[in-house]
Amino acid sequence: MSEISEKNPFPWGPATGVGSLPGGDAREAAKTVTGSFEDFAFLAELPARGPGADMIGRTTGMLVELYAHVEPSGWRISDRPGRDTRRARSWLGEDLDALEEFTQGYEGALKVQAVGPWTLAAALELRGGEAALSDPGACRDLAGSLAEGLRAHLAEVARRVPGARIVLQLDEPSLTAVLLGQVRTASGYRTHRAVDRQVVESALRDVITVHDGPVVVHSCAPGVPFGLLRRAGAAGVSFDFSLLTERDEEPIGEAVEAGTKLFAGVVPSTDPASGALSDPGGSVMGVRTLWRRLGLNPGTLAESVVVTPACGLAGASPAYARAALAHCARAARSLADNPE
Repeated sequence: MSEISEKNPFPWGPATGVGSLPGGDAREAAKTVTGSFEDFAFLAELPARGPGADMIGRTTGMLVELYAHVEPSGWRISDRPGRDTRRARSWLGEDLDALEEFTQGYEGALKVQAVGPWTLAAALELRGGEAALSDPGACRDLAGSLAEGLRAHLAEVARRVPGARIVLQLDEPSLTAVLLGQVRTASGYRTHRAVDRQVVESALRDVITVHDGPVVVHSCAPGVPFGLLRRAGAAGVSFDFSLLTERDEEPIGEAVEAGTKLFAGVVPSTDPASGALSDPGGSVMGVRTLWRRLGLNPGTLAESVVVTPACGLAGASPAYARAALAHCARAARSLADNPE
C-alpha cells in the first residue's frame, strides 16, 4: 500500500488502468483488474458490447431527469428513458455485480470513471441535432444532472465495496477542444465558440465537489490544462505522457509542488511492436527525465506518480490488455525502487 504524505493524505496505489478493456465479459474484466492491481483497482468499461457500454452512453445512463437515445449521428437527449437508457443501466449493473464479486474484503483504492461535463456537452446532441455545447443553459442542466447522478453512483459503489477508498475519474478528452473553440458543429463546416475558462472551471468544480474523496480528470488529448484542473479541485490529472510538450512542463511542475497526483500514461494502449513491454524501467525513463529537468526531488517521484496505460485499452487485444496492466504494475515498482 502507498504511504501517506502531507501533500497526498489519500493512500493511492502505484499503478492502475484508465478505464476501458476489450471484450464483453464483465466477470473476466473484474478478475483481470483485481488480479493486476492489489491496491488500486478500477471499474472496467467494456464498450465492445455496443451502445450503452461506450463511455458516453454509460454516463448518460447515470444522469438524473435527463435521458438519451442513440441516433445515427450519436447520442441525443430524449424526453423519457427508453431502450438505450435501460441497456446502459443494465450493463453498468452487470459490471458492478462483477466488481462486487471480485472485491470481497478489498480495502485499497478503487477508481470509477464517468465522462466529465464538457466532453458530455460536446458529444450529447440536443433534440435539434446540435451539440449541447451550443446552449449554455443546456450545459448547466447537463452538469447539474451529472452531479446528481454521480452522487447516487458513488453511493452505490460504496455500498457494494464498503472497504474501498473510492476515486472518481472524470474523462474529459474534449476539454481542450472546448476551451479552444475546436468542437465542430453538426454541419461540420463551423466550430462552436470557445467556452470561457472560468465557466469551464466552475462547472468542473461543481461536479468535482460531489465526491468527498479524490477526483482525477483524464484526457488523452494534447494540451491538457493542468492549471485549470488543479484550480477546479482535481486531486490528480491523468494524461498520455507521449503527448507532453515543453509548454506543459511548467504547469506540471506547479501541479506536483501543489500536491497534484500525476497519472502518467506511459504504456501503449494498443498492441505495439514485439518487445515493447519487455523493459519496465524503460517505460518510466521519460518520467524520471522530466523530474530531473523540472528540478523536482527524486524522493517524491514514486509518491507523486501513478503509472497507467496511455489511454483506455478497448482497442487492444485481450492478451495485450492483460499484459499492459501487469506491465504498469512492474513499471511502478521500478519507479519506486530506482527513483534516480
